[in-house]
Amino acid sequence: MTNIPAYVALTPTGPLVPGKIRRREVGPKDVRIKIRWAGICHSDIHTVKGDWGPQHYPLTVGHEIAGYVAEVGSAVKKFRVDEKVGVGCLVNSCKECANCRAGLEQYCTNGAVGTYGSLDRDGTITQGGYSTEIVVNEDFVLHVPDSLPFERVAPLLCAGITTYSPLKHWSAGPGVRVAVVGLGGLGHMAVQIANALGAEVTVLSQSLRKKDDGLKLGASAYYATSDPATFTDLKESFDLIINTVSAPIDLDAFLRLLAVNGTLVSVGAPAEPMSLRVGSLEAMRRSYAGSSIGGIAETQEMLDFCAQAGIAPIVEIIAADRVNEAWERVLASDVRFRFVIDIDSLKK
Repeated sequence: MTNIPAYVALTPTGPLVPGKIRRREVGPKDVRIKIRWAGICHSDIHTVKGDWGPQHYPLTVGHEIAGYVAEVGSAVKKFRVDEKVGVGCLVNSCKECANCRAGLEQYCTNGAVGTYGSLDRDGTITQGGYSTEIVVNEDFVLHVPDSLPFERVAPLLCAGITTYSPLKHWSAGPGVRVAVVGLGGLGHMAVQIANALGAEVTVLSQSLRKKDDGLKLGASAYYATSDPATFTDLKESFDLIINTVSAPIDLDAFLRLLAVNGTLVSVGAPAEPMSLRVGSLEAMRRSYAGSSIGGIAETQEMLDFCAQAGIAPIVEIIAADRVNEAWERVLASDVRFRFVIDIDSLKK
């Protein structure tokens, strides 16, 4: 085991502090990665605060990771030293259940292992990417295309795949009218990806404050959900709605914006429960669904797609010692559109 520098949560309510975490030695199928960039996801904050359940502390979060291969195990065949790679929300699964065999490791019936705060197969609690290194089984490491701007890659490993997966599953493309609820870290990727897939994209945001951004990113229309007229004017206008916000919404109001056979998919994960009227579904044979990231093959597909389409997250680079300030700004929706930690600053 090796001790490495990291930013660590010691309690659910205190700040993150500099500390050390332990990484396992490189096994035959492992890849040791020198982390260069680590994205900040709202899920990091939810997890540390215990919004989704109690955690083991100390805990280092971060599941948007981009870096270089530093060492490979004796049986590794997919990666070489110095290659650009990424790690997303998963670092292990059983690899044997029907879902894993189908490339849906995120839905592993024996328990997918998250990049942080999860019980790994060896009995340890996983620690995430706000750190200088990580050791991951090669089957959960991604190739980073050279054409992607490296400092902007990390958020693709969560925000990118979280929106790409439902857009592909529900066949967003030419002739499909897609609405994206929220223009934050997830939403701004959903707009770009849906537009690149050929769909007609509308943003539904609380205000018009980010309208110019939304239109530049590929939306053809932008509406404020704080305006009651939005829900009247857009009744039955969409085939697919991707809800990216991590706060409760009026599900019935948004369901009424769907045309016949339309689907509202939630990818944001509020801590509070939400409810809806069954009649909102029955009226137009509408569906309400959820989606969680994507499997490893689909995540690689997403990276290659973004490289080919020339799209990437818009990020703000910060030094590691500004992580607590960044968390406060995430909670205040004061980021355009994703924070990325310069891990070289943590090494210093």
